[in-house]
Parts: sequence; structure tokens; C-alpha cells
Amino acid sequence: MSKKAEMQYENAVSMGLSEEEWLSVCSHLGRIPNLCELGIFSAMWSEHCSYKSSKKWLKTLPTEGECVIQGPGENAGVIDIGDGLAVVFKIESHNHPSFIEPHQGAATGVGGILRDVFTMGARPIALLNALRFGQIDHKKTSHLISGVTSGIGSYGNCIGIPTVGGEVEFDSSYNGNILVNAMAVGLAHNDRIFYSAASGAGNPVIYVGAKTGRDGIHGATMASAEFNDEAELKRPTVQVGDPFKGKLLMEACLELMAADAVIAIQDMGAAGLTSSSVEMAAKGGLGMEIDLDLVPVRETNMTAYEIMLSESQERMLMVVNPNQAEIAQQIFNKWDLDFMPIGKVTETDRLVLLKEGKIACDIPVAPLVDNAPEYDRPHLSSEIQIAANINDIVQKIPITEALKILVGSEDLCSRRWVYEQYDSQVMADTIVGPGGDAALVRVYGTKKAIALTTDCTTRYVEADPFSGGKQAVAEAYRNIIAVGATPLAITNNLNFGNPEKPEIMAQLVESVAGIKDACIQLSTPVVSGNVSLYNETEGRAIKPCPVIGMVGVMDDWEKSGTIALPSDNDIVIIGQNEKNNSGWLSNSTYAKFISKKLGGAPPPVDLNSELKAGKFILDCYHNDLINAAHDISDGGMLVALTEMMLAGNNGAEIIHPKEADPHCWFFGENQSSYIIATTKLKEIIKRSENANIPFSYLGRSSSTQELKISNGDIISLKELQNIYETGLTKQLLQFS
Repeated sequence: MSKKAEMQYENAVSMGLSEEEWLSVCSHLGRIPNLCELGIFSAMWSEHCSYKSSKKWLKTLPTEGECVIQGPGENAGVIDIGDGLAVVFKIESHNHPSFIEPHQGAATGVGGILRDVFTMGARPIALLNALRFGQIDHKKTSHLISGVTSGIGSYGNCIGIPTVGGEVEFDSSYNGNILVNAMAVGLAHNDRIFYSAASGAGNPVIYVGAKTGRDGIHGATMASAEFNDEAELKRPTVQVGDPFKGKLLMEACLELMAADAVIAIQDMGAAGLTSSSVEMAAKGGLGMEIDLDLVPVRETNMTAYEIMLSESQERMLMVVNPNQAEIAQQIFNKWDLDFMPIGKVTETDRLVLLKEGKIACDIPVAPLVDNAPEYDRPHLSSEIQIAANINDIVQKIPITEALKILVGSEDLCSRRWVYEQYDSQVMADTIVGPGGDAALVRVYGTKKAIALTTDCTTRYVEADPFSGGKQAVAEAYRNIIAVGATPLAITNNLNFGNPEKPEIMAQLVESVAGIKDACIQLSTPVVSGNVSLYNETEGRAIKPCPVIGMVGVMDDWEKSGTIALPSDNDIVIIGQNEKNNSGWLSNSTYAKFISKKLGGAPPPVDLNSELKAGKFILDCYHNDLINAAHDISDGGMLVALTEMMLAGNNGAEIIHPKEADPHCWFFGENQSSYIIATTKLKEIIKRSENANIPFSYLGRSSSTQELKISNGDIISLKELQNIYETGLTKQLLQFS
């Protein structure tokens, strides 16, 4: 190997390329790449951009359906919701940046996912997030959650998009590698969707938005590697966001699209100008020539390498109709944003970059995308755990004492401190915001509403990745059903450790298989998503976390449901009774916090039962039989009922069936189950018998401000409210 080759090989290794990949780069070029070319290959072949470890398995997911307009492969997925309208949505991770610099990492995660949505021609209407932090008493947790929540809030609030839902979980496996997954949802006309494939050789390539700086260089590469004790030194690879500039860019792009000036458009996200130019050219089967001296920059003496690899925020690349270029220029001038022709589309199938009158890069496009590495990594079958012994889990304490421990735990207590930092009501279309089963956002000017949720129970996935993957989809499905909407499609964010370890790769493979089965059975195709791997620190992997973001629709939002329990209603359980199941405590929240014996098989997931129960609940909604509903999940039935009581400020008198152990019955995490409140009990019973749906009468709500159980246990709502609402802040303050 020559000295030049040896030096470049060392650079390749530092950029995350393997020896085999380095040799492949040289083979594609027929020579040793220069630094700029090497940087482009390393970014495009990074795990974050190429999905080289997961592509094989992602291809197995169902991506088509009656409602699907655009599946995976574009900036975001698109589904038809009728009446000429479409929902555009996607979820994406910003895990590594948010651990290094929590405020900016989270803020730019929100900014990036918003650009993915409005790039498709949709106006964003809602944001959600799925967050995972380390154990609550860890020295960094308070700092990280404060920074992340402030970052999410500042960007969403400033740009004027409501943050309407999400989830927060704490676990020691995230001590050195938190997860910040952001989801954005937008509305568009289904015949006005914009795509990223470049077309028309000779058409101008336009750079728009903010100027390019040195922030975020090689962010995609950093996000494709494990952390170590030098993680803090990677702060320069974290981008800096400007939500006000983001607002201007969004409005300018939407106005430009309305003027029919856009041929193709692509967000400059991971890998910046590199990924946007390469992907636009590749999708169009064309090439691109760019003069880097024309790129608007905010720093002096930036090299071709730095300009191409920068991940500065609030930037887009587009191909415009040359006849509309002047109009496009005027629009961006009005919004005080850079609008600069920097190149043209070519028929060469190559990416050619000029700098100071010389060729800084000349590489074929196909090897960067279509011929990027794809691995079938070894994977070991996960060891399936058996159900933990109930006798080892059940503790001889009063039901109300167990309930207080659970609702005050960091897993189940109120997240109000988190979500009140987000504006959930801006735009005035939020019908149901954070704190319910699913968020509900009105489609302005119509009776339609969009239901939105994110879900994943990581301890289930760790114990049984296949079942855990199914359960994540099933719980999202139940959350959408519980507000009275019909589930339509999902986006997913697959967060795992190092895929080069067979046991980690097995988690990914089996989770995807579980997601696939659930999506097929529940008719919720996958239309977009993101994979985040190498979530490890010093060799310790996170608990696997395949987050599901689901979207549903309802035609009349006035018939939507709520978890708030009204007074003087009968309370029943749909999907479970004392005869068919006494309550699943293995690997439950009860086992974790009451008996301190977490582990064992998670609850089984019967997709046929999920489908039957879901259809039954929707049928009841359509016939005005339900006044409140809540799915049964973490913590079991009594925790779900407590959340309903606190939301409605009404108490209840409930009975405990003698056939079932009280702790199993009240705290078992059985799937396919809902609690509903009704004033039409006879009709509910009749319909459940006709549909062969398990049913159990639980009791009756009242305005007595207390929970009474037939075994004599009693507790006031005031006491439960205090424990539930202060659980998170007390623990964060205690350990901050």
C-alpha cells in the first residue's frame, strides 16, 4: 500500500468504514479517493444512512395497503384519509446527539423530522416523541431530561406546531445512551404530494434556507458508532437549530410548492448536502454537478469536505422549474432566506463537485445508494423465557398499598411535568392532548380527526423480541381504538445496540418479524421509519426499543372518546373476565416495583383477540354506547381505572371476583383488554355475547371522590392524585 493509500485508509477507518468497505470504495472509483470523496462514501455507507445491517429485514415488512399513497423510501410516508386529503408522517431518532448535548440534540431532532414532513408538501399539524432515560437516580438523568424536554419544547413551541403526545421511560440500560425519537404528522391534498427524485437534465439545483457552517460534520457517522468515555468530546458533531429560521423555511417551501415551481425537493438531514444531492440524483437515475463556491456559508475557508459533510440545520435542496425560477427567488427573498442556484442536473450518473475552479469530487452515484453495502449479519435465536411463578410475585399487602406504590413509581406516575413544557394547543385543533391513550387532532374545516400515538414496552421486547414487537403494534392499535378512531398505518423507530453482536442482531430480526405479523393481521402497513443502531456505551447495550408510531382517523371528532370517567356509569372490562384469565403478572410493572422480581415471559399477544376486541369497541362507539374508554396496559386494570378516575375527578365502587387472585386480577397486564364506562349496560352485554367477546362487570362510578373495593379496601382520590402527580418531580428533585 502506498503512503497516500495508507493515509487514506487510516482516514477511512476513523470515519467508520471497514477494510472491506475501503477496498470496495477504491474498486468503484478505480483509484484512491480524495478526502472529500472518502467523506461522502463514509457518510452514505454509514449505518445511519445506508441501513446496511437492517435492509434485509426491513424489506420483509408490509408496506402496501388500500390507504397507502407512499411507503418507505421517501422523506416521509403518505396515507389517504378520504375526501382528497392525505396524512404525511414519520418518526426518527436523534439519540447520540441528545446524549452529548441534550437541548440542541433534541431540538434539531424535532426540526429535522418537521422538514421531512413539509418537504412532501404537507403542513405539519402535530409532533409526538418517545423518550428513554437512565435510571431516575442516575447522576446524569435529571440533567438529560431537563435538556431534552426544553429542547423539544423550544423548537416545537417556537415554530408553532403542537406537541400532542408521546411517552417517557426510565431504565438503567439507558444510563449512557438515551433515546430521543421524534414524530411529525402533516396534512396535504392527496394530489399535491412532492417527491425527491431529480428530473430534467439541465434543470437548476437550488440551495435554500440557512447558511452552511461547521456544526454537525460527520453527525451521521457519529450516530453509527458506540459511545465510550470520550462521548462528551463529540459535542462539535451536534447541530445547532434555529426554530425561527425553521418556521420561515417551512412557510417559504409550502408557498413555493403552491406556485408549482418545485420539480424535486429534499431535506438536508443526516450527511447534509451529501445525502440530499446523492439521493435526489439516485432516485431520478441521473447525475448532479455542484459548484461548492456558490454554497452560502457562514464561516470562512470551508473545504469541500466540510461543506459536503456539514449538518447545519434549516436547509433544503431542490430542483426547480427553470421557467419558475424567478418566482421562486422572489418567494425566498420575501421570507429572508438564501436562495442560490449551485448546480444542475446532469445525465452523467455521477456526482461532480467543483471548488475554486477545480474538480473536488467525481464519483458515480449508484455505488453510494443502490450498490451500498447490505449485510446479512449473524444472529442467534433469543432464549425464550418462561413465565415467572405467580407465587413468587404476589405480595401479601393491601390492594390499595400496592396501587399507591405503582402510581407513584417513575414508570407509571404522571408525565405532566414533561408535557406541560410543550404547547399542545397551538393552532387550536387539538381535541385530546397528552395524558390520554392517543392524541386527537382535528382536520381544520372538517369533522375529521387524526388519532396519534407512540408505543413500546421495552421489558417485553428484551424478554421476547418477537412477542414484544407484536405487542408494541398491538398496544398502539388499542390506543387508537380507545379514542374511537380506526387505525390505518404505522411508522417505526428501531432502536438497538451493536448489530455486529449476534445476540443484538437477533433482537432486531425477531422484533421486525413480530411487527410484521401484527401489521399484517391488524391491517396497519409500515409507511416510513428509522433504524438507530450502535446504542451502546462501553459495550453495554440498551434494552431493545422498537417504537411504533401509529396514525388513525375518525370521520366525526364529536364522537371521540376520552379516558375521563364520568359519574353514575357502569364500568366494565372488555376482552377479559375472571373465567378466561386471572391476570398476567410475569414481567409486569407489579413484579418490578412490588416484588422486585422483574423477568420471565411477557404477556402473550393474541392478534385475533386484538382484532375482535378492537372492532367491538369501535362498533360500540359508532352506536353511542361508550362514555369513556381506556386500554389496559402497564400496571394492569386498577392502574388504568385510577387514571380514568383522576382524569374525570370521579370515584368508583368496584368488585373483586372471588375466582381470581386479587393482585393478579387488579394488576395483571393482560393484552387485548379495555375498560369502558357506559349507561347502556344491557346493550353492551348483549353485543359482547353476540360477538363472543370476554366481558366482566367491574362496578360503578360515582362522585364520592374515593375508590372502594368490595374486599373493604378504600382510598381517596385526593391521596391518589397527590401520589400520581408528584411522583416524577419528587424523584427528579431528590436525585438532581
